[in-house]
Amino acid sequence: MPSEEQSTKYKDVGIDIKRIRNIQNQIGKDIEKTLHFLDFGKVISGFGHYAGLIEIGDKIMALHTDGVGTKILISQLMKKYDTIGIDCIAMNVNDIVCVGSKPLGYLSYIALQKTNYTLLKEITKGLIKGAKMSNVAIVGGETAILPDIITGNAIDYNFDLAGMIFGVIENRKKMILGNKIKNGDIIIGIDSSGLHSNGYTLARKVLLEKYNISDRPEYLETSLGKELLKPTAIYSKTILKLIEEFDTQVIHGLSHITGGAFTKLNRLNYNVDYVLDNLPEIRGIFKQIMKDGKINVTEMYKTFNMGIGFCIIASKDKAEDIMEVINKDSLKCQVIGKIKSNGKGNTIINSNNNMFRI
Repeated sequence: MPSEEQSTKYKDVGIDIKRIRNIQNQIGKDIEKTLHFLDFGKVISGFGHYAGLIEIGDKIMALHTDGVGTKILISQLMKKYDTIGIDCIAMNVNDIVCVGSKPLGYLSYIALQKTNYTLLKEITKGLIKGAKMSNVAIVGGETAILPDIITGNAIDYNFDLAGMIFGVIENRKKMILGNKIKNGDIIIGIDSSGLHSNGYTLARKVLLEKYNISDRPEYLETSLGKELLKPTAIYSKTILKLIEEFDTQVIHGLSHITGGAFTKLNRLNYNVDYVLDNLPEIRGIFKQIMKDGKINVTEMYKTFNMGIGFCIIASKDKAEDIMEVINKDSLKCQVIGKIKSNGKGNTIINSNNNMFRI
């Protein structure tokens, strides 16, 4: 295994998570001023969680936005554009349910280098499929033609894709913000379908310098292109079932494992530590990236989901019941860790008897 000094890192390809977080925190302080501009409703939660929350009467509106990043470049290499929309819906609905919200409406933003009806039609196919999988309505959006901004090697197929989602929480008692997380709670991890839509800048750098998209590297069961283009799993319907059945007295925290990977957990509650001591074996695409990129295990768990796409933090005595509901939806899951009190929001990982903090 490469040492920390030898290991390829995300910041080596231009993505410095620590610096990005510092910038985000500064911007967060600036935009806090706008929370008082409302003359109708009240902001409950703004910057820093999985969704912004505005209380309007008895209801709470949740708002979130996300995109699919450089996974778009894989769709261009594969000349396949009918699944990238699923990713964009997934990245939004999976995030907004993390506060206990039911996602309702979605808006898309598609920026193109050139007008291309075929491309728009294919992207829309994926958006519609993702909307059906998550029970949301696509209520509008924006298409922009930006030839001086959207450029690349795909000629007529250069584009960017992002989305915005809004949802509703019935009342304050239904909010799940992580404040109820306590010592002894367990962490249940639901399997990912692959890389999902994060870490692609590093993954592409490592893999596409060595393989063609039609190659099948050692640890993959399919071609590299097909593996990298697998759609992000949609968890929102299953999570909403859990919220409905067990409520917030049992479900204490929800985390979609995306950019920053397992460091995402600490945004839920900074007064506990998250001890992940039963994670899945490193395999498949993650093992391939780790080996070919000579990437240190710490960096892997700070960058990629490592086979776990979503985490549920809940009362220990309900673990089996929760996992039964998840399994009924044909999703695989397992208890991957536990909560330790008197912490500082750290995520502590034990991988192959190698313990480290991220």
